[in-house]
Amino acid sequence: MKKITEIFEYLKELLGPVIRVFTTELFPIGKTSITLFSMITLIFSVIIVIFLANRFRNFLVNRILKRSKKIDPGLAQSIGTMTKYVILVIGFLIIIQTAGINLSTLGIVFGALGVGIGFGLQNITNNFISGLIIIFERPIKVGDRIQVGELDGDVVDIAARATTVLTNDNISVIVPNSHFIDNQVINWSHNDRKVRFKFPVGVSYQEDPRFVRRLLMEVAEENNGVLSKPAPDVLFDSFGDSALVFYLVVWTTSYTERPLILKSQLYYAILKKFRDNKIEIPFPQRDLHLKSGFDWARNMYDAETGAGPSDFTAENK
Repeated sequence: MKKITEIFEYLKELLGPVIRVFTTELFPIGKTSITLFSMITLIFSVIIVIFLANRFRNFLVNRILKRSKKIDPGLAQSIGTMTKYVILVIGFLIIIQTAGINLSTLGIVFGALGVGIGFGLQNITNNFISGLIIIFERPIKVGDRIQVGELDGDVVDIAARATTVLTNDNISVIVPNSHFIDNQVINWSHNDRKVRFKFPVGVSYQEDPRFVRRLLMEVAEENNGVLSKPAPDVLFDSFGDSALVFYLVVWTTSYTERPLILKSQLYYAILKKFRDNKIEIPFPQRDLHLKSGFDWARNMYDAETGAGPSDFTAENK
């Protein structure tokens, strides 16, 4: 027993300087003394709370909400994100209270930070508030096909500051949340993923429009990506400069995010169908009338040579 006591005394004497370093007051917050040990404890506690919040969010979205067929993936992601924020707020409050820090004292600090945020962090604050609006109002959600300006892609993640959009080229574009609030956003799958596309087709004036319509309908019905309900249709649009212009109207859910693929498939099939049935696809034609130019050339010739009209023979022409 005496030896154990001597060992503890030796360790206390050996680790005394280290203990004093960790327990020495660095600065006070109100009546609470902040030491190196308390700072490490706070940082470690914050990391644990963030880790647990993320794990619980993933568990809630991927294990619980995913099993419900009544909740779409976008709504599940929104619920998971809001739950994560609630856990973070509650966890941070518990950490602050456990550390003995008076929240009223922190009000002064937060007030000073608010001034800094107002001047230097306006964009971050704007994006954060825009993220909350997106989560609550849900103008866009995870899995939606959207178009903002020249950007076209699928929403794969909505975070507090920015939203990740994945393009067809497998490129992730990080878009600040304020862009979705301040700018016009085209959401191709806001209600559902059923979208209508119109593809123009031109044929010669010599062709029978009814026969052309029948061929185009066959092309649409033979494509697996085209829905049968609503049924495809062919619209006679206009009498063009060199062609009769039709629109092949189709509905799809499988090519909502890849309209160019569907367009390519249909145009390949249309070209083959037209060639098999000898349907002419016209090319642009222009008529060139040269009338006044010859009169001008003859007058210039007469003025330079002094020849009369009779001297302007076919050979001179």
